[in-house]
Amino acid sequence: MSSSLLDHSLGSIACDIPGASRVFHQHRLDFCCNGGKSLRDAAAQKGIDAEAIAIELQTLTDCPGLGRDWREANSSDLIDHILSRFHDRHRVQLPELVRLARRVEHVHGSRPECPNGLADHLDAMQQELESHMLKEEQILFPMLRQDMHAGVSGPISIMRFEHDHHGEALETINKFTNDITPPGNACNTWRALYRGLSELREDLMQHIHLENNVLFARIQAEGEKVHG
Repeated sequence: MSSSLLDHSLGSIACDIPGASRVFHQHRLDFCCNGGKSLRDAAAQKGIDAEAIAIELQTLTDCPGLGRDWREANSSDLIDHILSRFHDRHRVQLPELVRLARRVEHVHGSRPECPNGLADHLDAMQQELESHMLKEEQILFPMLRQDMHAGVSGPISIMRFEHDHHGEALETINKFTNDITPPGNACNTWRALYRGLSELREDLMQHIHLENNVLFARIQAEGEKVHG
């Protein structure tokens, strides 16, 4: 079965195999914004062994209970999960990360490996993400809860476009931080900052994955059935 995964999209694998997102994180494969790419193509772009990743993913299918399949939940329950697990979490994460980043830059700004400019980037990212989440909370999600699917294609397209920008923002974090790898002599604050950044990266990618590849994909598929 592992070889058959090679031509499956990263997004579908992340949906089908609980725990697959963790494997993708380890190999830095973008299963959220670029979830439409096949495992074969995504691995080739990274210069890594797609067959080895497929085998690693296959072992997960023998380990039930690694996570809930959110495709089985109704849209309202999935929205509730997104709000409590990700929206609320991001509103806690980013202000603290900005604070830590400013502290690191203030104390260690003269060191060549210091991520100077990261705090401003995180501050801008916080503002953009807050605006994005408010649009979902105030416009799109209420429409989906009320099954007002006829007018959601536009808002969903905007949300997907903004998700791409969030993905680019994560890539910028990677560039600032040597792929979120602290130097060997980093202080505790520096290490805490990078642990928080790693958690943000995983959370935001999972957040975007659930919206792009589960919630939005479901709504668009239902719309195609109605108009098909």
